Amino acid sequence: MAADLHEKTNRYHDLLEEALDVAEVAPQTDTPMGQAALECLEMAQSYLDDGEHFREHDDWVNALAAFSYGHAWLDAGARIGLFEVPREGHLFTV
Repeated sequence: MAADLHEKTNRYHDLLEEALDVAEVAPQTDTPMGQAALECLEMAQSYLDDGEHFREHDDWVNALAAFSYGHAWLDAGARIGLFEVPREGHLFTV
């Protein structure tokens, strides 16, 4: 079971990292929606950083949770139009 947890955690890490790389703020950043988009990006990056910290300290369950939460911030932001994201592929549910 530990191998499955490690594989899934690493997969979710890579998914979040890739999603962060391609998500682009859609509204102008000097608007309230643009600021909300920047805050979502900051949250996603923070969860990526936290997850990496947990993984480095062999806390795989919390690492997986952090990577999942981080991606949820991006996915939700993409759904409501805060981000321009690819409509095809595996990164977002838009």
